[in-house]
Parts: sequence; structure tokens; C-alpha cells
Amino acid sequence: MKYTAVRGTRDILPEEMKKWHFIENTAREVFKNCGFGEMRTPLFEQTELFVRSIGTDTDIVTKEMYNFKDKKGRDLSLRPEGTAGIIRAAIENKLLNEGQLSKFYYIGPMYRYERPQKGRQREFYQIGAELVGIKHFLHEYEAIWTLYTILTKLGLKNLKLFINNIGCKVCRLKYMESLTNYFNNNISQMCPDCNRRFHTNILRILDCKEEKDIQIIRSAPKITDFICKDCQSSSLELQGALKTGGIDYEIAPYMVRGLDYYTNNVFEIKSTGLGAQDTLAAGGRYDSLVSEMGGAEMSGTGFSIGVERLLLACEHENVINNWKLEKTDIYVAILSKEAVKTSTATLINPLRNSNISCDYGFSPDNNLKSLLKTADRLKTAYVIIIGNDELSSGKAIVKNMKDGTQEEIRIDVLVDEIKIKLKNT
Repeated sequence: MKYTAVRGTRDILPEEMKKWHFIENTAREVFKNCGFGEMRTPLFEQTELFVRSIGTDTDIVTKEMYNFKDKKGRDLSLRPEGTAGIIRAAIENKLLNEGQLSKFYYIGPMYRYERPQKGRQREFYQIGAELVGIKHFLHEYEAIWTLYTILTKLGLKNLKLFINNIGCKVCRLKYMESLTNYFNNNISQMCPDCNRRFHTNILRILDCKEEKDIQIIRSAPKITDFICKDCQSSSLELQGALKTGGIDYEIAPYMVRGLDYYTNNVFEIKSTGLGAQDTLAAGGRYDSLVSEMGGAEMSGTGFSIGVERLLLACEHENVINNWKLEKTDIYVAILSKEAVKTSTATLINPLRNSNISCDYGFSPDNNLKSLLKTADRLKTAYVIIIGNDELSSGKAIVKNMKDGTQEEIRIDVLVDEIKIKLKNT
């Protein structure tokens, strides 16, 4: 029987992994410079954790979670997003201190049972961060700044930031009443999901992606006309910080985000030119999540980046060519059985121990052409050629793969000479 990857999952092969490593390393560098600590949480948690934090009536909980029972009958779920697990771990391990800001980041896979599409699979990867502590617009600004820094360090330019303020639990009630009155006259024309959301969580209607429904939504009341003075002040302060920081933005009055724990300022960053699936990253503030999960009264702000869609944007803008991807520094072409021991003990192992990436190929039938093809595929800087003739002379041939030149260098000093060459190039 021939096995294939399960629908909605994919294999990330070695050449592509080099791009993933570059993205992840870039994010880690930015997070380190901004004072974030990395956290890794389990791939599965208690189902109730996600239901309570994300929201009973969200599409994620009602349609998309991978739920299962373990051998003791406990309800568990593969994680559909990262925030709930991070907050649970921070509370459980006493990492949150009142009056102080705690900052965490994560990188890893998430799982949602939805229709596979370009840039989003059922197993998909996210880079995310959480800032937890006192309530302040500065945390939303820092989240956006950190996010923007990661994306721009990758070379992306066609970015657009959208922000909105979805209010607090108090001022949002008046808005929901207004939405109910508006959609009551239109709901019969809208999709089945909108009809269900009309009775369960009317804010979710604003998230609909059906074109005919979007036309109706565009005439709906705007939440910015209903938010209280505190929420309005927070929104204006964030806008002022973004202007001071030189980050352009656009207010999107119908953006609500798909997770119920969000309050106040929310944001999305889109890549212009990607089409319908253009959201690279999103996030916002959550004022009640920590306390609802058993922690102290604390406010948090988080964001996540979809790695697959981020790669699409990088390919679309053709910035990958400017990345310094992982490559093999040295390739040793071994052309005889007698040269194996010398190559391993004198060249390969010492180079690797000097933190120089070194691979090798063995061709006892003296097929150098084949080995050079392999070295070229690996984008190797230099190839060391060693066979019986080289053992007899005590000199190996070093071929520069960039310009095709080659020279003979004594085997006993070759490692030191290679270090000099790599340093100069």
C-alpha cells in the first residue's frame, strides 16, 4: 500500500526548511531584542480550555477543532491557536506578576478542520507573542511594532496595517443591539452561517466572507460610534503612537477578529497583491482572559503570524533571493577507498568541529562529475577533491565553485587554509 500525507497536511522538505529556518531565526532575533522569552506548550489541551477562551459560538469551536477522548475518557483537543495555552501555562507556572509586564513568544503548529486553501492547511504553523500585565495602549503599540519589525526584516514592503476598536464588554452591548435591529431586516438574504450567528453571536456576522453578505455588512452601524470614552481614548492613544512611530494604518470599522476573548484595540496586517487570502498576521487586546482562566485581573495583548501565508508574501515580493539561507560550506569529493580514512580524520571531522558545515560524497569509480553536481546542488562554496593521486602527493585539490578556479593545497594545513578562505568570502 502506498501512503500519502493526510489531506490538509503537507511535508516541508529540506530545501524549503531553509526558508522556514530563516523566518524563524529572524523572528527569534527580534523577540530577543524586545525582551520576549520563548515558551513551548503541548499540542493538545483540555477541550474546555479552548471553548472557554475562544468562545462557544465561534467557527473554530463549532466547526474546526480536532476533538478526541483519551483512554480515560477525558475531552482533549489539538490546539487551534496559541494564546490559550500560553496563558494557561503562565498562570500554572506562576510567571505572571501584578504590576509587571510579562512577554512570551511561541513558534509551532496549530490545527483546524477547515477547507485547505493556498497558504492555509489543516495543520498550519504560527509565530506568535503575548504581552501580559497592566492595561495600556503602549502594549498594543509594542505588539504592532514587534510584528512590523519581523515582517520588514524579512524584506517585505507591501504591507498594510488595519486597526479597529471593538469596545469593552459594557459599550459593546449597545452596539450589538444596534446590529440586531439592522440585520433583522436583512438576515433573510444572508448565508446560513450569518443566520446562525444572528441568534448566537451577532458580532460574528461582521466576519462573513460571502461577497453578497459583505455588501450588506458595509452599510451596518459602525462600532466606533458606540464605544465608551475609555475605549475611545485608548484607540486615539494607539493611533498617536503609530503616527509617532512612523507606522501607517487604516481604520477598519467592521473588523472584529474571530476569537471572543478580544476587547478594545485589534489589528491585522495584510499583504497587498496576495488576493483574498492576504492577512499575514493579526492580534489585539484581551482584558478578561487571564482572570477567566483563573489568574489575576490582568490585561494582555497578543498577535500571531501565519508562516505559510508569510512565505507566499515573501515569494510574491521576491525577497527570498536576498536571504542568507543555510548552505553547505565545504564538500569533500572522495575518489578512492584509500582516501576515506584520511578524509574523515584529517578533513571532515576537524572542519565540522570548527563549526564549518561539511558534507561529502564517495565515488570509488572516480566519478568526479557526479560528485561536483551534488556539490553544486548544495550551493557549496568549495569542493575538496582527494583520491589516490592526492594521497601520494600530500596535496588535495580545492575547487572554488563560484568562479571554477582550483588549486592544490597541502593536506596537513588544509583545514586552516579553508578557514581563511571562508572568512574572506
